[in-house]
Amino acid sequence: MTSNIDRQRLEELSRRGFLGLAGAGGLAAALAACGSSSKSASTTAAAAATTTAGGVSAVTTAAGGATAAAGGTNAMKFGGGGKDGKLKIGFTAPLSGPLAGFGEANDFIVGAMKTLMAGGVMIGGKSYAVDLIQRDTQSNSDTAAAQAGKLITEDGVDLIMAIATPEMINPVADQCEANGIPCISTLAPWQPYFFGRKGDPAKGFDWTYHWFWGADQLVGVFGSMWKTAGSTGVGLICPNDPDGLALADAKTGFPAGVTGAGLKLTDPGRFNTGTNDFTTIVGQFKSAGVDTLCGIPIPPDFATFWKQAKQQGFNPKLVTVAKAVLFPAAVEALADIGDGISSEVWWSPNHPFKSSLTGTTSKALADEYTKATGKQWTQFVGFVHSLFEVTLDSLARAGSTDKKAVAAAVGKTSLDTIVGNVTFGKGGVPKNIAPTSLVGGQWQKQANGKFDLVIVENGLAPNIPTGGKLKLLS
Repeated sequence: MTSNIDRQRLEELSRRGFLGLAGAGGLAAALAACGSSSKSASTTAAAAATTTAGGVSAVTTAAGGATAAAGGTNAMKFGGGGKDGKLKIGFTAPLSGPLAGFGEANDFIVGAMKTLMAGGVMIGGKSYAVDLIQRDTQSNSDTAAAQAGKLITEDGVDLIMAIATPEMINPVADQCEANGIPCISTLAPWQPYFFGRKGDPAKGFDWTYHWFWGADQLVGVFGSMWKTAGSTGVGLICPNDPDGLALADAKTGFPAGVTGAGLKLTDPGRFNTGTNDFTTIVGQFKSAGVDTLCGIPIPPDFATFWKQAKQQGFNPKLVTVAKAVLFPAAVEALADIGDGISSEVWWSPNHPFKSSLTGTTSKALADEYTKATGKQWTQFVGFVHSLFEVTLDSLARAGSTDKKAVAAAVGKTSLDTIVGNVTFGKGGVPKNIAPTSLVGGQWQKQANGKFDLVIVENGLAPNIPTGGKLKLLS
């Protein structure tokens, strides 16, 4: 896949950050058991009732009344019975295919949000019934574009939410921009999202908004981990996709961080997604004396690479890979050779943030996820939740379902969410972008045999506590 990334604009906007950083080295109880009762939005508000969806409790209201969610600061109020109209929200995500792990938290969050919105949402004094339509992008960019098109032309949605990776989000955002539909997205580094769509920082986009960490932050976090490990040579494994091309750019990606830190770079070039044989790349790393591995492959590709690397006796002392080991299942699939793999951490139970919808903490939300699903928490839980926070807050502030008004309200967002503050255009980034916090973590096998993602580096976000120290692999 070729990239549309405008590297000149990327360099102008990000170079100072890259080099500076690298050189420096239930939703439920979330909704109901949060500890506070629902607050009346009108003098005739009906009594609230506690219901459950997918193991997650939620506060809803009887028809005719309107309440705010318990403990939240979000502008949205709920209730009224949805008697004044219907609001259609589309949601695209990879629910099948090699990127299916990125949609792992969707059922949990979507189920809880449907319960929360069951009595209607209040916009401009009117109560709207919500039709939430989720579409599977099947881990294919063409399918993502097609599904967005169906949501727009067949379902007539008022707004679309999208996750995850530029390949899944960019085609959806492009469809929305072309058709005048507000689009809110997350779970992809913002530079491949913005510049991959030929975004001009001076103009930005009219309909599409995105929040997540930036490539400069990732380079900074990994660079600090290399310094801690005493790395001398870094081997690069970046695929031929938007993320890989952006992070492998010689002036603004990982290479800038490696050379800026005074380390030796070994870059064998881009590999195609789905590659089955990494023998040549592993051989280059061994010959060059690489002691640290870095890159941004998808989980199946990294699993193939890492198993072959171990078979061929390549034993670096540190592995820092983005995207490849974001969820527990990806690490568990590696068994013992997954112990000690390091990655970026954008959300965890220990992040000091609360939901604007419910007031629940990151830890409480993670615990609810585990209780409801029987699975270990994943980083996607927080960010998928934040999609609904920003969406509902924007709709409430828009005061109507008019698409231009909604898009304008999204652009004016300044909201403290479960993943931290989301403010678009803050700090010199394009007006459609809101960077979020990033720290470094390492998967460490516990006494019970389970892997735990331990935060070991927080130089860019000291407000997020570390939970342990970085351990070397060899």
